Amino acid sequence: MPAFLERPGLPRIAYDQRAGAGPTIVFLPGYGSDMTGSKAIALDAWAEAEGRAILRFDYRGCGESEGVFGESTLDDWRDDALDAIDTLAQGSLILVGSSMGGWLMLLIALERPERVAGLVGIAAAPDFTEWGYDEVQRATLATDGLLVSDHPDYDEPEVTTKAFWDSGQVNLLLGDEIPIDCPVRLLHGLEDRDVPPSIAFRLGRVLRSADVQTMLVKGGEHRLSRPGDLGLLLTTVAALIESL
Repeated sequence: MPAFLERPGLPRIAYDQRAGAGPTIVFLPGYGSDMTGSKAIALDAWAEAEGRAILRFDYRGCGESEGVFGESTLDDWRDDALDAIDTLAQGSLILVGSSMGGWLMLLIALERPERVAGLVGIAAAPDFTEWGYDEVQRATLATDGLLVSDHPDYDEPEVTTKAFWDSGQVNLLLGDEIPIDCPVRLLHGLEDRDVPPSIAFRLGRVLRSADVQTMLVKGGEHRLSRPGDLGLLLTTVAALIESL
């Protein structure tokens, strides 16, 4: 059973934490995902074996956390992550962000530059409200305030609210230099149907850091959850920590 972070006036955040050597690895799930996905569990098992500190948690409205998914925005989930980090994690951090979590890791690194020692993006999807919706979908959001679409990788339809979309539009990053200077590693599948590999190249170009590496995975899809993909994630995190 997860523990819960109490926040007066705000939904409780479910989390799982493992003590160990720093920097603390913080896993940031993707849109609609939670801390029990294969990548999060693989990182947790590796951290246990290596004696490393790790923090996993669910955003409000996701997984075991309180709150309503459809009422949450990108700003809300960024603030949830900051609350969890500020309250539960000690010292420096390695942020590992999957898909939308890769957008959040950038926003968090901008908010806490003195603490973030490195970033690992897995199919990172910054600015997806800008490039991920066509004109018909944008029109539906504008008129109905809600977009419901089927996704081939999920059993349930994917729901996007206008409030979430609006919050994404005020947090766009790819149009200008991103003033992040820590080491960054970007893993991206060449067969990703949700986040084009070109996004990884755009992100790598606009990051101010001089230490950015982009690794493309042949045959890799959006989830990057095959055994080899998970192995690449673990070796990437281990090498990044070793280099610090």
